[in-house]
Amino acid sequence: MNIILLGPPGAGKGTQSGRLVEKHGMRQLSTGDMLRAAVAAETPVGLEAKAVMERGELVSDEIVSALIDAELSAMGPSVGAIFDGYPRTGDQARQLDAILAGHDRQLDHVIELEVDLEALIERITGRFSCAKCGEGYHDTFKRPKVEGVCDKCGSTEFKRRKDDNEEAVRTRMEEYRKKTAPILPYYEERGIVTRVDGMADMNAVSAEIEKVLAG
Repeated sequence: MNIILLGPPGAGKGTQSGRLVEKHGMRQLSTGDMLRAAVAAETPVGLEAKAVMERGELVSDEIVSALIDAELSAMGPSVGAIFDGYPRTGDQARQLDAILAGHDRQLDHVIELEVDLEALIERITGRFSCAKCGEGYHDTFKRPKVEGVCDKCGSTEFKRRKDDNEEAVRTRMEEYRKKTAPILPYYEERGIVTRVDGMADMNAVSAEIEKVLAG
C-alpha cells in the first residue's frame, strides 16, 4: 500500500502517520528527513544536496526523486510507503508515478485531512507542553490534572511554540493550500482522493483512514 497523506499543520497528520507505521509497518517518507539523513551519511545524493544547499539554492526535483528511489530500494517490496511533503507540484506527481512504476508499485490512495480554519486556530493556539518531558497539553481540551504541574513528570515549567499564534496558523494554512492545489486535481482525475474530517477525535480519524485503506 502506497499513500499520500495530506493536511495542514495541526491537522493531526503526524499522529495518523505514526499510527499507520505502528499498525501496518509502513514507512513514512518525509523528504526533509530523508534529505537530512542523506547529508549526514554523506551518500552520493547527500553530498550533491549539501553542495546545492551550501550555495543557498533549492534542492532540485531530480535530487528528491533520487532520494525516494533509493529509499524504496532499501525498503523492499513488502513495505508500504506514506509520502509526506511530496509531491507538491504536478511535475513532482508525475515523477513519483514514474519512480513507483520502476519499483512495481502504484499510488493507492491520497488522503486529505480536512480542517475548519477557525477550529484549527483554537486547537493550535491553545497548545503548550511540559518544558522538561515534552508532554502535550491544551488550554481548553487537556489541562494538567493539577494546575501548573505536569501529569507525567511533576515539572512546573511549561512552554509554547512561538509560531503557535493566529497569524502564523493562517499563513501556514495559505501555504498549504498553495502547495496542494496543483496536485489534487491530478489525483482526483484518477479517483484516488478521499477527504477525512481531521477535526474529529483522533481515534475516529484513524478509523476513517482504516476504512479507506480497506476499501
